[in-house]
Amino acid sequence: MVFVTGGTGLIGSHLLVELAKQHNQITAIYRNPKKIETVKKVFSYYLGEESERYFSSIQWVSCDILDVVQLKEVMQGHQIVYHCAAIVSFKRRDYTKMIRTNRVGTENIVNLCLDLKVDKLCYVSSTAAVGNKDIPSDVEVTENGKWEKTNETSGYSISKYGAEKEVWRGIEEGLNAVIVNPSVVIGAGDWNESSLIIFRSIARGLKFYSPGANAFVDARDVAKIMVELVKRDIHNERFLCIGENLSFQELFNLIADRLGKKRPKYKVSPLLMGVAWRLATFWAAITFRSPAITKSSARSAFNVTKFSNHKIKDAIGFEFTPIEKAVENAVFAAPMLQVEHALNKS
Repeated sequence: MVFVTGGTGLIGSHLLVELAKQHNQITAIYRNPKKIETVKKVFSYYLGEESERYFSSIQWVSCDILDVVQLKEVMQGHQIVYHCAAIVSFKRRDYTKMIRTNRVGTENIVNLCLDLKVDKLCYVSSTAAVGNKDIPSDVEVTENGKWEKTNETSGYSISKYGAEKEVWRGIEEGLNAVIVNPSVVIGAGDWNESSLIIFRSIARGLKFYSPGANAFVDARDVAKIMVELVKRDIHNERFLCIGENLSFQELFNLIADRLGKKRPKYKVSPLLMGVAWRLATFWAAITFRSPAITKSSARSAFNVTKFSNHKIKDAIGFEFTPIEKAVENAVFAAPMLQVEHALNKS
């Protein structure tokens, strides 16, 4: 039996599609029942007429990973655990919530995996937990990159690094586990959440791009890698999941072209971005809404970071989907998922 946390998220929903093809006993926990409908649409998009049959193999259970008593009860009897649940935010006010969900929640999962003697845990970490200290911008960061907290380190990065340390602690105590560190994930999903928000922004006519660069990966690839790593006799290691390293301008252009929109043509200066995040914070304070731009996200827009995917390629012979295809998939899936992406707005 397979147990999945975070199954309603972008990676989690794609993982469930892969798992449902191979297992008929899957338990997925959730907190927001409305998001299950989005997962069902993802199944329909990928599996067509067979989607209902595959989707029915999932037993959905309402459960919070911070509720240890209920979590233990639900996890009982499962041999494989995929831990995808996490909060992704760059807002200062979400820091405590991220530490609790991302680090403490992972601590709970690890402790129960040890207590219940599960066969294997696959944990979804992030490139945010892989350090790039003293690495030039033209050199690719590997799994051995040293992470170090600085004044510029985001709360999300701190929470994911702490969560990953819990997994390594579990490994030292005898847990059989693997860790995947995806970069920015692109796939079929809700354009109002996570990394897919940029699709909505470009659909609405985004005119600016930042000069930074990062790594990107197709959600389907992350899901396939996770399933393959659990199948194989690979344990106590982590693997970067990187499709391509691209500048933000290159990514924005790919999305704009696929949407039939004008490419963002104005490069944002650090000065302009600094003004933008301050205004966004002020406006959020007086309207009681979340800021569209935070100091942390503004800073990351100017970073140039490249990551290596050689380790996972060598380990399982995996070939990544080109990001152009990932973008195409996300756009093509939008109508079926009834995504509100405002294509008709100027």
